[in-house]
Amino acid sequence: FRDAKITEIYEGTSEIQRLVISRAELDLK
Repeated sequence: FRDAKITEIYEGTSEIQRLVISRAELDLK
């Protein structure tokens, strides 16, 4: 159960990182 929650949190953070990275790339251009 705990592992599933950790995976859920990790997937959420990776999604946020992807948004931040794509936004940063747009700013650089």
